[in-house]
Amino acid sequence: MLNLIIDLDNTIYPVKSIGDTLFAPLFDLLNFPEYKLSPDTIEEAKVQIMRIPFQKVAAEFNFPPELTNDAMKLLRSMTYVQPMTYFPGYELIRELHTLKFLLTTGFEALQESKIYSLGIEHDFTEIFIVDPDKSRITKKDVMENIMEKYDLIPESLLVVGDDPESEIKAAKELGIRSFLLDPDNAYADAGADYRGRSLKDVLDYV
Repeated sequence: MLNLIIDLDNTIYPVKSIGDTLFAPLFDLLNFPEYKLSPDTIEEAKVQIMRIPFQKVAAEFNFPPELTNDAMKLLRSMTYVQPMTYFPGYELIRELHTLKFLLTTGFEALQESKIYSLGIEHDFTEIFIVDPDKSRITKKDVMENIMEKYDLIPESLLVVGDDPESEIKAAKELGIRSFLLDPDNAYADAGADYRGRSLKDVLDYV
């Protein structure tokens, strides 16, 4: 049985289930007239904020420095304490008798609060939060550290995630097999070894 490295956002739970509530203050900030963002840009940015780290969104949409700084201040202190629900199928992964590592990118306090709200903090051998606000460490770096610390080879691991340009790309570069969770069939060619529309499909490859 393979050991698992699993992403959090849009992999264990759907961000859209909490996104409008969680990011309401940030979305309000985008609408401030002094930032001069067009309505189309605001809507597109909202979609991306629920998919990828804010720093990437700010760079992609060329946010003015003042907006980026104000948003970063807001996000550093943001947490989510309401109950959350994970995707169907996660309970099957939770029961697997193998090493499981949670690897997520985001603001540390916010990611920790979501982990506790989901009640999954005890499901993993170790939890890693990559916070670009505090460090230049990447998911690829963490995957390498996991293999070194736990004496694992690439062939003994499976990376599970939703982002072809993040954990899936890192896994490919390290020779680790990967599973892309793609419920909406949004990625025609994502470079993943396996793919599925449900976490239940992961069991076919472990």
